[in-house]
Amino acid sequence: MLRNDPTQYDDLVDEWWEPSGGFAMLHWLAASRAQRVPPAPGPDAVLVDLACGGGLMAPHVARLGYRHVGVDLGLAGLRVAREHGVAPVGGSVLAVPLVDGCADVVVAGEVLEHVEDDVQVIAECARLLKPGGTLVIDAIARTRLAGLIAVRIAERLPGGPPPGIHDPALFVDRRRLLAAAREVGLDLRLVGLRPSVRDLVAWRRGRLPVVRMREIRLTTVLFAGLGTLR
Repeated sequence: MLRNDPTQYDDLVDEWWEPSGGFAMLHWLAASRAQRVPPAPGPDAVLVDLACGGGLMAPHVARLGYRHVGVDLGLAGLRVAREHGVAPVGGSVLAVPLVDGCADVVVAGEVLEHVEDDVQVIAECARLLKPGGTLVIDAIARTRLAGLIAVRIAERLPGGPPPGIHDPALFVDRRRLLAAAREVGLDLRLVGLRPSVRDLVAWRRGRLPVVRMREIRLTTVLFAGLGTLR
């Protein structure tokens, strides 16, 4: 099986906005990371959403008052994102085609574990942010436990990622990530995430459209990060 296969995002483009489809957990994570985004500081505030896919953060960003700019390599996903109010920009998260200091908030959700150079992505996030701007991330940790849960188990569960979408070799070294953030002037704090078990049961029974993500102390599987550019 080909791992870290980005073509799956285009192949499953019709499922981006299906809460019970192949990208169900991405809906849960989009809602979770939106909780870390502060209200827009002004009428011209910009949020840059790296690897935005089909634009699942759009309804959350709209409520907060930002102009939502989505960056992605997948043109099919960008077309879907545009339909939901996202200003699409085709490009790589390793060299984002936007000017320095253009964003009040940068979101890099579920992307660091899909690139060869996550340190470069963090550098790009810092470059895009205004001083005092906010960085919101989530990613999968580079641990044996994460490889077991996020790949071998999750890919076999309803709502989990499509088979082959992740390569454990690309999962994120948290110490390296924090060091890279400090190097570019970002104060970054990490917390662990897990799905609410009660919500997950209700979702499986069709009683909830989205499963809430709970913060936990351990960051050894799935984690979120909130940072500020000094």
